[in-house]
Amino acid sequence: MAKAIYPGSFDPITNGHIDVAVRAAAVFDELVVCVYDTPSKNLMFSTEERLELAKLSLANIANISVETYQRGLTIELAKHHGATAMVRGLRNERDFGSEFELALMNRNLDETIESVFIMTSPKYGFVSSTLMKEAVSLGGDISDLVSPIVLKALQEKNNS
Repeated sequence: MAKAIYPGSFDPITNGHIDVAVRAAAVFDELVVCVYDTPSKNLMFSTEERLELAKLSLANIANISVETYQRGLTIELAKHHGATAMVRGLRNERDFGSEFELALMNRNLDETIESVFIMTSPKYGFVSSTLMKEAVSLGGDISDLVSPIVLKALQEKNNS
């Protein structure tokens, strides 16, 4: 049974993330979306909020589970889950450069776990969590770029 992890901060999860997760779930028997507890960037949502938004956004996909993980090597997280692959989404050449370096490091750390890259659908090629937060804060309509539950959460954060 092929199992993969899909790690990220998901602050918040976007339709681009969901697109990659759904497509990865079609390739692997099981996909664990792993919400990183302490990334080195400013977060809008708490770990619990990001976890809940991801769970709600992916609830209709039977072979996807969502959990958090804390500090440590992501390759160790993959081994902990018995995963044979780590899924990463790519939007553009900038993503490719950084993900390529990370994949080589992970390969150096453990040759048994593959990095699998999934190109986002073209309609989400420009979507990032940062851009979604900024657009909502300035009154932009991003309803086609995030799930309704995420849109509501973003609007509530900006109105508080």
